[in-house]
Parts: sequence; structure tokens; C-alpha cells
Amino acid sequence: MSPVEHSEDPEPCERVPAGLLFVPVRSGPAGCTARFFRTPLGGRTAVGFTSAAKLTATLGTDQASIRLCEPA
Repeated sequence: MSPVEHSEDPEPCERVPAGLLFVPVRSGPAGCTARFFRTPLGGRTAVGFTSAAKLTATLGTDQASIRLCEPA
């Protein structure tokens, strides 16, 4: 891969609402809670997928999820 190529999609120039997202969750004492991940620099972040198929392809068939709108 050349230095110009990226393995991830670049951010769009104009942000548009993503609509409903499939957000990975885990079980906890208070019910389900969003699953957090680490960025390459070690920061914590939540993720949302635009389709159930993308979530399953990335995290597997056993990953529970809920649907949330982007502002949530």
C-alpha cells in the first residue's frame, strides 16, 4: 500500500446524518450498555454500523446490538 492509500474510509467532506445505527452492546447489571473500543492512539470510542450485516461481518454472529439514531 502506498503512503497515500488508507485502509479506512476517509471522513466525508460534508457530514450527513447516518440514520439508524446498529450499536454493539454487552450485558451488565443495569441491563445492556454500549460496548466501547480503543482507537489506535488508545482513546475510548463507541462505534455504530449502518447495517446488521456490517456489524456481523466485523464482530461476529454472537455480538448483541441495539438500534440507535446517531444523536443518541
